[in-house]
Amino acid sequence: MGATRAAGLHTLQIAERPSKTWRQTLNALLFIVVFNLGCLMINGFQFTVLLPLKLIPFSFGRRWYTEGIRYSKGAFGTLLLLICQWFAPTKFAITFEKEGLGRFTEEEIEQLVVRDESGKVLQLKFPQKTVLIANHQIYADWLYAWCLSYFTGTHKDVYIVLKKSLKWAPIVGWGMQFFNFIFLARSWASDRLELSTRLAWLGRRAEKDDTPLTFILYPEGTLVSKDTRPISKKYADKIGVPDMSHMLLPRSTGLHYSLRSLTPRIPSLQMIDITMAYPGIPPFGYGQSYYTLRSIFCDRLPPPVINMHIRKFNVSEEVPIGDISATDPDKIPTMNGNAKHRRSAVEVEIPEHERDKFDLWLRDLWREKDKSVARYLETGLLVEDSKPVEIPLQLRHKREILDAFCFFIPALIGWVYARLK
Repeated sequence: MGATRAAGLHTLQIAERPSKTWRQTLNALLFIVVFNLGCLMINGFQFTVLLPLKLIPFSFGRRWYTEGIRYSKGAFGTLLLLICQWFAPTKFAITFEKEGLGRFTEEEIEQLVVRDESGKVLQLKFPQKTVLIANHQIYADWLYAWCLSYFTGTHKDVYIVLKKSLKWAPIVGWGMQFFNFIFLARSWASDRLELSTRLAWLGRRAEKDDTPLTFILYPEGTLVSKDTRPISKKYADKIGVPDMSHMLLPRSTGLHYSLRSLTPRIPSLQMIDITMAYPGIPPFGYGQSYYTLRSIFCDRLPPPVINMHIRKFNVSEEVPIGDISATDPDKIPTMNGNAKHRRSAVEVEIPEHERDKFDLWLRDLWREKDKSVARYLETGLLVEDSKPVEIPLQLRHKREILDAFCFFIPALIGWVYARLK
């Protein structure tokens, strides 16, 4: 691995890289076995252990089921970190910015970080109920965001929006349904009610049970690519604003509805904004030409470092989501209710002037991010005069390897059954 990085292969487009070595081929085979085994173990645990609990008609059955789902989701988050550690070693380089756009001092940064005796970062002291947004360059963005939640202690409570077509994908799709992820049809006319309803329910449950919540959303909606860049330019021309240089213009509607659905149920809700930059991608280059899931994990050519600049906003005080005083936080629809009942329980209409104000705010935020990426491409720094906190993507304890496979519980159940038969 050291040799390939020294040669700077991550700076070459994937199509221009040398033929794969036998070590890369072996790495790919091992990755496929380990990752799929982990997914099978987690999914098997969900079906054989958790699903029967859901059928128990008592509150303790529902409680055990809910905690079991959180455990299995945390297992998947741990598995993601493990495959990074074993097959695609890298590290986070994180800088911070506080409310009011002020810089943290080194002393303030250390108050956000928990280290062991050797100085290794074990934990980041982040808010536990957040909406996480970021610019979107490669498909691994969501994976690295989930890995970040491991260090903030919220990897058991991550929620993501996915295409509806993934809902019934074998193993992975089934697992995501257990995780209560939100599946949308990519048609806003039908999706807005589903999104608002699901988030209102998740937000009320997180506040009632006092559990963390990390909702990950990418306002650009898709990756920056040769296909999406013209679409962004066309949209910019349509609304009469300049296009971004290194990102796509963000679409504010989904994020706006999400924040308005969650904030009445979680008054302390925070928004974590991350500007991400990967080394090796030249100005106006496309991330997927340099880093795909296959090249990262199978070819063992991950980004040497993942640069993150993090800003935190108090949603109710610092984000112009509009007037939500009329929303009743205790009025939550059931997941199986009819459309009329669900529409009456969540707010789905936003006044035009409030939509415009939020859209402008988000677009200005994205322009600041665009400037940060331009600075990174020129100087190698997302922010000036700020020393990053470096966090290797590694598990805190070796025993957590068993967590990544749900302690092989389905296999153990099968072995016991076979012995008793």
